[in-house]
Amino acid sequence: MKDEKREELKSLLGEYLDHPKVLEMKSYTQHGSITTYDHCRRVAAASLRINRKLHLGADEKKLAIGAMLHDFYLYDWHAYDDGSHRLHGFHHPEKARANASEIFHVGRKEQDIIRTHMWPLTLRAVPRSREAVIVCVADKWCSLQETVFMRRK
Repeated sequence: MKDEKREELKSLLGEYLDHPKVLEMKSYTQHGSITTYDHCRRVAAASLRINRKLHLGADEKKLAIGAMLHDFYLYDWHAYDDGSHRLHGFHHPEKARANASEIFHVGRKEQDIIRTHMWPLTLRAVPRSREAVIVCVADKWCSLQETVFMRRK
């Protein structure tokens, strides 16, 4: 990530990026060799790029917060030997939403972004705002890149 983009994210997400609970996401692997923290930062940056390139007019502060906290579930989903990790995709958005709400008291729009980012896997959790749609798309794009092109050799 370029210095300019890093500074922009820091200005939008200052209180979140250095929070101990958010930094805890560095302990968990998301896709390939990417941590959950780095994945969320990538999704936040991609969301801002999509919003600007397509002139979508989303609220950038809410967009960035929702993107940064979309996977704020705070556990290692790979660590379950009982097979429950297979349901992670269905359940983690609600866990992340609850954590963001409890720890940061995020607003309704940010909660909706987090809760709906896995659509269409979560059929009933449909994105209802332009910010939620942007994060949903950015998450799919970043996940694909991380899973296919950024794996550890």
